[in-house]
Amino acid sequence: MSPVRVRLAPSPTGDPHVGTAYIGLFNYAFARRHGGKFVLRIEDTDRSRSSAASEAAIFRALRWVGLSWDEGPDVGGPHAPYRQSERLAIYRRHGELLLGSGSAYYCFCSPERLEQMREQQRRAKLPPKYDGACRALAGAEAERRVAQGEPWVLRLKVPESGETVVADQLREPIRIQNATIDDQVLLKSDGYPTYHLANVVDDHLMEISHVIRAEEWIASTSKHLLLYRAFGWTAPEFLHLPLLRNADNSKISKRKNPVSLEFYRRQGYLPEALLNFLALMGWSMGEDRELFSLDDMVREFSFDRISLGGPVFDLKKLDWINGKYLRALPAAELRRRLSEWIEPKRERLADRATLEALLPLLQERLVRLGDFHDAASFFFDEPLRFDAALLIPKGKSARETAKVLSGLNDQLRALSDWSVNALEPLHRAHAEASGWDTKELFMTVRIAVTGRRASPPLFETMTVLGGERCLGRLEDAVAYLQAL
Repeated sequence: MSPVRVRLAPSPTGDPHVGTAYIGLFNYAFARRHGGKFVLRIEDTDRSRSSAASEAAIFRALRWVGLSWDEGPDVGGPHAPYRQSERLAIYRRHGELLLGSGSAYYCFCSPERLEQMREQQRRAKLPPKYDGACRALAGAEAERRVAQGEPWVLRLKVPESGETVVADQLREPIRIQNATIDDQVLLKSDGYPTYHLANVVDDHLMEISHVIRAEEWIASTSKHLLLYRAFGWTAPEFLHLPLLRNADNSKISKRKNPVSLEFYRRQGYLPEALLNFLALMGWSMGEDRELFSLDDMVREFSFDRISLGGPVFDLKKLDWINGKYLRALPAAELRRRLSEWIEPKRERLADRATLEALLPLLQERLVRLGDFHDAASFFFDEPLRFDAALLIPKGKSARETAKVLSGLNDQLRALSDWSVNALEPLHRAHAEASGWDTKELFMTVRIAVTGRRASPPLFETMTVLGGERCLGRLEDAVAYLQAL
């Protein structure tokens, strides 16, 4: 056997997702069980959505939960760089290799033509698939059009007959007819690769032996296998884990469950309890044992203990596990954990800049110095505790309120200017789009970010709280409403 090398490859396009920790846990356990390497790769080729802040949050959240990596952007390694945005020349070079071997071709079809083609396929009730209009272009003609600056993409020339067999260590072989597989885009005209090309090239060059990922990627695996074949490379072993599910069996999503790892840290869950819970989502220790450490899982880990049944992400079960862990902590360790959890609030209270920002908002409300803590507690207390009677406007439901706040959170997360001048018009536009009265929305947001009806002016308060804390509290409020 070749040395075990696995990877976790998140995209830095938002809060670190609990599903990233779930997939990372299984990769980590398999690597440690076999004395292998666990690689962290950042797939940041979606330039419109990727951010350095999101990448830093991924590092922080994975370290908090207890998953450490042997190679990655922040620790280096023999296959650096580990950010895809820093590997563009590698992808272009490999795209040229496929072009030279006849396995890929330039496509000059405009977005308008492609949309017209898809519309015709929809009307004819045909599966969406590129019609191969540019496959037969002579090489010299294609090169001439590229040289003239005509926009292009590079596509894989998928065989028109035969089949591709996806071998998955948890499933029977999956046979896919090549005629049903699209001539996937590999390189875009801006020089950036698509997910498929970058994924395959990186896994090969980083010597990944086993690709352990979520089952939603099974459909893409046939495309990846075709790429391995086109390059003449040996593909890694594939293993697709069952998706985390909501109680209604749908894929876990923030619409029905908190999915941010930061949420669980803010709420005071113990990282080892969260890992234990995630392990139970798709794996069994045996003997009906439900409580075990990460080291226990590593020691006993094997693929034959993985279940393909859709695991239900049940917060009540997580609460039960977390309570067991908390009650088992020695008193000194519990004090240490609590101190670590409380310390950031103390730091904010002692921070001069924080006080200088708060005082203008609160000064008119103070009668005695002793009033300061109560007046400012919304700023320092974490997490806030909500009251449904206050949070849900009259005539609205918990579900509707959660949907409106979740939509607002998505818009705020994309906001680059966290100022009153940017926040107020965004909230007004969201109220109008949601069919809510502005006063109704403003009060709901006020309660979500401060926990109280009476506070300093909303948008001035939000600027002092800062984007990270406001977004976290809105997420907490949505989770509270979903639980109702």
